[in-house]
Amino acid sequence: MTDVCNIAATLPGLAARFPDRIAMRCPGTRGPDGMARFDLTLTYRDLDARSDAIAAGLARRGIVRGTRTVVMVRPSPEFFLLMFALFKAGAVPVLVDPGIDKRALKQCLDEAQPEAFIGIPLAHIARVVLRWARSARIRITTGTRAWLSDATLAQVERDGANAGSQLAATQPDEVAAILFTSGSTGVPKGVVYRHRHFVAQIAMLRDALGIEAGGVDLPTFPPFALFDPALGLTSIIPDMDPTKPALADPRKLHDAIARFDVDQLFGSPALMAVLANFGAKLPTVKRVTSAGAPVPADVVAKMRELLPDDAGFWTPYGATECLPVAVIESRELQSTRTATENGAGTCVGRAVAPNEVRIIAITDEAIEDWTDARIVEAGVVGEITVAGPTATDTYFNRPAQTKAAKIRERVADGSERVVHRMGDVGYLDAQGRLWFCGRKTHRVETAEGPLYTEQVEPVFNVHENVRRTALVGIGAMGAQRPVLCVELAHGVDASEWLRIERELRWIASAHAHTSGIDTFLRHPKFPVDIRHNAKIGREKLAVWAATRLR
Repeated sequence: MTDVCNIAATLPGLAARFPDRIAMRCPGTRGPDGMARFDLTLTYRDLDARSDAIAAGLARRGIVRGTRTVVMVRPSPEFFLLMFALFKAGAVPVLVDPGIDKRALKQCLDEAQPEAFIGIPLAHIARVVLRWARSARIRITTGTRAWLSDATLAQVERDGANAGSQLAATQPDEVAAILFTSGSTGVPKGVVYRHRHFVAQIAMLRDALGIEAGGVDLPTFPPFALFDPALGLTSIIPDMDPTKPALADPRKLHDAIARFDVDQLFGSPALMAVLANFGAKLPTVKRVTSAGAPVPADVVAKMRELLPDDAGFWTPYGATECLPVAVIESRELQSTRTATENGAGTCVGRAVAPNEVRIIAITDEAIEDWTDARIVEAGVVGEITVAGPTATDTYFNRPAQTKAAKIRERVADGSERVVHRMGDVGYLDAQGRLWFCGRKTHRVETAEGPLYTEQVEPVFNVHENVRRTALVGIGAMGAQRPVLCVELAHGVDASEWLRIERELRWIASAHAHTSGIDTFLRHPKFPVDIRHNAKIGREKLAVWAATRLR
């Protein structure tokens, strides 16, 4: 079935060539030292055969090609078997980002109009009590009893045992999944992924990062583990709560890395900070990838000291709607640190081939056709746009948001493509590198001109007593008052604030673009998103700052 476009299409071949190679290890029982034994394993043969059986069992219950299916299952063998079964069947898994505001969860599930709901027992209790996904007529639990559901996943697998290959002949434009964003800058949206988007993502990440089959990966964000089998990697699912990377136990991470000779790992900036601050060497690791938010410069520097000299530390730039867009390696990123700390923004590298990244004039209006967009010159801050194989084309049941984020462009051969508006601002430098300057919705429009978060905050974050800062604007656009919210470093007493504020004012006066900032407010602990623990809730901070200034 060479014409199948599906990320599960590589599994049968891998199972035939490497039947006994471990595809995944998951935490199981614990040893006397409290460390997980990782005795829950799946070989490539297991992953292929058991996902076939589950796909066949799901089909008996009506979950077939095109069936929208909510998946609320913790990282476990069941999660990965289920996801590959759904992909093989051509069903459409609906995944909700763990960073989503629980108050918005019901709205998202209602919008997705799922026909099936598969979850852990607790998810089914919440489904009934909170009236989630009422359109779901098929309900399956990963529990041992079919309580509040029609069947257990174990029963489904038994019903489909020995069914043979279940790989549907899915085509590039068929819907493969609906992935809800975290909603960190607004209402969460369901991003429609087509099978071609997933297949392109794997190819682009493999080529951009130099990933070779046979490696061992520690993916601390579980959905990324779904890529590993397609890349021929073994996944070690870490013993941690993936929704709280900042609270991960570095001893457990190091135990897994050392025990299985992990040579690559993926994690958010918060997870990188955990490893960096722990300070133990990572001698087996040859490739680190961190995404989701800019990685602080000091974390990059510490991680480089812990990695072998020939290891790569990559920070891809992108979003749920389009990933990867650009990528930069830590050595080059470190060379741009001084510029970042002086207000240049954060360099996120060069576009990943074959993406086309262009910067257009900032506007909050929808742009229907590319001929109506105005491309700005190199060095000028504008909105980042990208056209390429992973640029998704729609949000599910969100026509207004789709219109605001997508531009139609006719290309040389007469065909049409979608240009995605990242919702981020930045610029291209003379070398063709992309610099990220913040979210478009977070810009502060003062009477003297715009200020961008990633060009302002790093200037103040160099202060030794400051953990992080957040720029917010108070008042009407075009006449906003810039306010810098400040979170002090751990161990710094609040009684030091007056001194620190004076020093921050001096820093502000030393840079032309920050000299107009004269309001500094100390905040005890910034609100952040759950998934990355790094994206600051600036909307909430703006409301708080406005209240303080009344």
